Amino acid sequence: MIKNYRMVLEYDGSRYDGWQKQGNTEQTIQGKVEHVLERMTGQAVEVHGSGRTDAGVHALAQVANFYSDVKMKPEEVKEYLNQYLPEDIRVNTVEFAQERFHSRLHAQEKTYLYRIETGAKKQVFERKYIYGLSKTLNIKAMEQAASLLIGEHDFKSFCSNRKMKKSTVRVLNRIEFQQQGSRVLIRYTGNGFLYNMVRILTGTLIEVGLGQRKAEELKEILEAKDRSAAGFTAPPEGLFLEQVRYKESNTPQ
Repeated sequence: MIKNYRMVLEYDGSRYDGWQKQGNTEQTIQGKVEHVLERMTGQAVEVHGSGRTDAGVHALAQVANFYSDVKMKPEEVKEYLNQYLPEDIRVNTVEFAQERFHSRLHAQEKTYLYRIETGAKKQVFERKYIYGLSKTLNIKAMEQAASLLIGEHDFKSFCSNRKMKKSTVRVLNRIEFQQQGSRVLIRYTGNGFLYNMVRILTGTLIEVGLGQRKAEELKEILEAKDRSAAGFTAPPEGLFLEQVRYKESNTPQ
């Protein structure tokens, strides 16, 4: 009997070309997980992730699912995966899901975390997981700018895919700032994100925090629907997929 397995993974994206499997590289998270599952089941397995994290981006809780008729309990699948996956990919949980559950299509809300170091130099053992800006930021100005992004908007100006044919309208529910000493954490929560959207939002807000842009400009950037109107793309090492939420009807069995 074919069953739907749902799992939550964490990974260090530093040496990978992103989540999505690609024909020109074997260094993807999806590819590594599928390879181990195919070894476990003896047949081809397609893994569906909740979102396609970019090259160099990390995940604290990526949700994924796959179908298989393998006669193994979820805990056994988890143990097998963790035994054979590289050390920078870890499966935290595996559970049976409802038959029609799809990790991406049924995701209601996602939260991304971006970490910035404003101090002179990054801590050595955190250097791959935080953006070393090394400049002081005006958080109040950034919060003012961020408030103009909340709600449903066309975020085309914050998408790196200039040939995007699908809708670029998304809903941003919250943008939250947190200061931890010399570190600034920004959390973005919404119903979905475009290619490089969080990193471009972050780069634009950083420019506001540095006094290079005015907070009010965010409204004009949204209206422009043009990538060149927004700020720089913040580097991938500071970005984490932190949480994915689902309706109760899509919780594991």
